[in-house]
Amino acid sequence: MLRGLYTAASGMIAQQRKHDTVTNNIANINTPGFKQGTALTRSFPEMLIERIRSGGGPGEPVNSRVGPLTTGVMADENIAVYAQGDIQETHNAYDFALISDIQIPGVQFDPSGKYVGPDGQRVVQPKAFFTVLMENGEQRYSLNGKFSVNVNGELVTSQGNRVLGRDGQPIVLIDPATRTPITNFRVTKTGLFTNADGQPLVGANGQPLNLLITRIEDPNQLILEGNGLYRLNAGSENIARPVGPNDEVEVRQGFIERSNVDPGQSMVDMMAALRAYEANQKVIQYYDKSMEKAVNEIGRI
Repeated sequence: MLRGLYTAASGMIAQQRKHDTVTNNIANINTPGFKQGTALTRSFPEMLIERIRSGGGPGEPVNSRVGPLTTGVMADENIAVYAQGDIQETHNAYDFALISDIQIPGVQFDPSGKYVGPDGQRVVQPKAFFTVLMENGEQRYSLNGKFSVNVNGELVTSQGNRVLGRDGQPIVLIDPATRTPITNFRVTKTGLFTNADGQPLVGANGQPLNLLITRIEDPNQLILEGNGLYRLNAGSENIARPVGPNDEVEVRQGFIERSNVDPGQSMVDMMAALRAYEANQKVIQYYDKSMEKAVNEIGRI
């Protein structure tokens, strides 16, 4: 009888985690570049139930199997949906948005960014990210293009992480000749920094200033660290490379990408998780009452 109690409890835990995921989506509805998460659940392995003492004695059926028994569900993982969010104009020169629609020949992606072939093979649409440098020297990826400039003239994120250029060095908006901050600049669709006349800006190493936009072949392998930063596990670096000239990626200056959270659908998902949680709670209450009767009433006989 306790198996049903455990099954209902596992269902409550799974629905609670789903509810937490939806709550986090709603809390970040105004966070630039935020991608909503989806809590995926899966069932525990089924068990094949047989009759006790089914030794094949006289009068026992040859087939004494009762059938499979499910043992509940668990919240397996939280998958982010990397669909493109709305682009909002801010008129801030230090704000950037990425419009990414990278295609693969012979593959037609659905709105969620995936494709399932006739043989069942699943292909995920690649996604473009800004590349930033952490204090420990490791690279991270972000879609939050709301940048600013620190006291050293470096282009940084809201957490102070430096934004990298194609040469692997931080973007520094200081004129190397006059050592004065560069304020009147433009950024092209490819991420190239230019002056008001359209001439490319160069850094201290003489290389043009150009945003390092990284293409991630399978964004589902990214691990969210918080503050809009993603990382790759060791050994997965081969799925990251700079975007090429044929990749359909566009940088827009003076814009930010809004989160792709759907408020209406999030409220529906939250209510569904709540109802499922309450249903499992009722099952536990039923088992509690049944056990109470078994102890207090049947035990007296």
